[in-house]
Amino acid sequence: MAEAHQAVAFQFTITPEGIDLQLSHQALQQVYLSGLRSWKKRISRLKNNFITGVYPASPSSWLFVVIAILATMYTRSDPSMGLIAKIQEHLPVSQSMSLQCQTVVSAVLFSTLLWLSLIFTMRLCLKQLLSYHKWMFEQRNKMSTTTKVWMALVRIFSGRQPLLYSYQGSLPNLPVPAIKDTVKRVRGAFVILIIFNFVCKRSAANCLNWYLKLKALWASNYVSDWWEEYIYLRGRGPIMVNSNYYGMDFVYVTPTPIQAARAGNALHAFLLYRRKLNKEDIKPVSTFIPLCSAQCERLFNTTRIPGEETDAVVHWQDSDYVAVHHRGRYFRLWLYQAGRLLSPREIEHQIQRILDDPSPPSPGEEKLGALTAGDRVPWAQARKEFFSSGVNKRSLDCIERAAFFVTLSDDEHVIMGDDPTPCLDRYAKALLHGKCYDRWFDKSFSLVVFKNGRHGLNAEHSWADAPVVAHMWEYVLATDCFQLGYNEEGHCKGDVNPSLSQPQRLSWDIPAKCQECITQSLSVAQALADDVDFHVITLRDFGKGRIKKLRVSPDAFIQIALQLAYYRDRGMFSLTYEASMTRLFREGRTETVRSCTSESCAFVKAFEGGESLDVCHRLFRMACDKHQNLYRMAMTGAGIDRHLFSKKHITLSVSDPWRLSTSQTPFQQVELFDMVNHPEYITCGGGFGPVADDGYGVSYSIIGENIINFHISCKHSCPQTDSHKFGALIKKSLTDLDQMLSAEQKAARNEQNTGGNSTQAKKDL
Repeated sequence: MAEAHQAVAFQFTITPEGIDLQLSHQALQQVYLSGLRSWKKRISRLKNNFITGVYPASPSSWLFVVIAILATMYTRSDPSMGLIAKIQEHLPVSQSMSLQCQTVVSAVLFSTLLWLSLIFTMRLCLKQLLSYHKWMFEQRNKMSTTTKVWMALVRIFSGRQPLLYSYQGSLPNLPVPAIKDTVKRVRGAFVILIIFNFVCKRSAANCLNWYLKLKALWASNYVSDWWEEYIYLRGRGPIMVNSNYYGMDFVYVTPTPIQAARAGNALHAFLLYRRKLNKEDIKPVSTFIPLCSAQCERLFNTTRIPGEETDAVVHWQDSDYVAVHHRGRYFRLWLYQAGRLLSPREIEHQIQRILDDPSPPSPGEEKLGALTAGDRVPWAQARKEFFSSGVNKRSLDCIERAAFFVTLSDDEHVIMGDDPTPCLDRYAKALLHGKCYDRWFDKSFSLVVFKNGRHGLNAEHSWADAPVVAHMWEYVLATDCFQLGYNEEGHCKGDVNPSLSQPQRLSWDIPAKCQECITQSLSVAQALADDVDFHVITLRDFGKGRIKKLRVSPDAFIQIALQLAYYRDRGMFSLTYEASMTRLFREGRTETVRSCTSESCAFVKAFEGGESLDVCHRLFRMACDKHQNLYRMAMTGAGIDRHLFSKKHITLSVSDPWRLSTSQTPFQQVELFDMVNHPEYITCGGGFGPVADDGYGVSYSIIGENIINFHISCKHSCPQTDSHKFGALIKKSLTDLDQMLSAEQKAARNEQNTGGNSTQAKKDL
């Protein structure tokens, strides 16, 4: 085979005359180019680390400081006030170095120390500036003088053209709240049990808080490492549905119906994003001030490894291939040749080779992925017993060390008809759990490409939160359609290189006992998947633009609507979880906003009780103001749940579960899409499974001015929950709130017009 010959760098033959050695120059060239690519990446990483380390200054500023000091010295002045002379006295120099040369070296050393001192001072100032959060509680058109001065100083100290990680050293640490502040905020959230424990164990609470403050001084973030371990990695149940989440493709258009072509463009776009990530060419995400980018570090080449007591997240520096699953078989697909990234057309060609491969799965291979979908302890035990040596270890290492995982599905998902909702519901379930064995749920993320060219994403949750994955997914979707594109036949653009070696089929030797473990894990996973009830709503005529005209925060409006819908569904209120990010702080992740407040309950009761428009409107505004304040406090480190969680590490717990768990996935890169001329090229967002067995999981995304998407999940096994019924109640609640606020605005305008006419009539008299 030609591939086998190309894979050999040299051949030798033993003859009576000796050894005949034949070198393959092409293979050696590929080895050389691959090594060159690796060294380029190392040098680029070192360069970026240096640039990031001296930010907000630039490397060229060092030369400016040196020249300024030397120029000052030549004017017979001593800007160092004698320090240069002191350095010169202690400078270990040879006799051959002249006095003038010694002076120059001493001046350069002093300039370098001065430059480093200036960098430290600037970073310290920037860190203090980024610790100011009062701007978030002010209206944009009513900013205080302090905030305006702060904004100017931030621009001065922020530097220019930052790399992805430039601000990491300047971000403030997450503050540890005072106990009395947390107790006061908890009281407003109805968690009496925690208040009781705090009051009864006040001295112990003070001691625990002191330990947290000590950790905050020592660690970058006092809660994030515990949060990752105890919330995610120590969970012993399935991560499929319970932890992993998904992201959808474009809803109303499929760029190409060719499965291999769509995969080719997508894989190439993913690797382009990884290249930008490695070079730190991605602009830091900001909400006027920069957000922490630490979660981006483990986006690629990352896997969750099962353990009997706790799992571990393992990250590798680089990977040149992806692991591919098709019809129960696993392949290694190389994405580089001689250090060069394969073109989309070349990747399409390789994907098509996998699709055309007629070989059957080996015994036990077809449903092997079910081990990652079931309970974690059986998977950890099976991994230790059956995958710790030999061919199974080599193949498992190949999957775990891959850049990411790819599933080539034989299923089709077509979004069509006047009501695409049933298609979206099936599509959501296919992305959330699929067949329970056709993806590797432990990988940082898996790309799922369906037979008709539609694709989507399934992501593991422990290593990062959804906005980080969503940022990458937006780039991939935009690059796929608007930069790479397809030819008239639907194939990727470019030419095919026929000399590419075949994708490598992974080999397995799975004994009967291991196959029993696979069957048991699949049984657990399948029962969980069958129990999930999913419903997706996409509103194309009711969005952020409409809500803003009502002079309400879009997020607060939606959260109040969810409270109203839940009350109509269950006739009661329940603890509600809304995820808020804490990435204003170093290594920040999320904080909980308790959306079910006394103010929101009062409004819902008044609205459902038939109170007057004025009363309902007043209570609604109070509920929205309370929600916005809670959200801002959570973002600025003044939330309560992560503080309480860290103390539980502590023994505090909340007995009531989150029966309504909500999260908004932000649309971060609007500039990549043209929603005016091409509104069909827009994603439907993503979703997650229900947190409580008798509750709902609601993910929503606000896209542009006119689109809101809801992804609603619950369980069939609970007779009190129904995702379709709850979805209808959400739509009705949104409409009812819109009508209430519109009526209030109309009444206000009529009153204003009536007042104006009365004034004019008085003037006429």
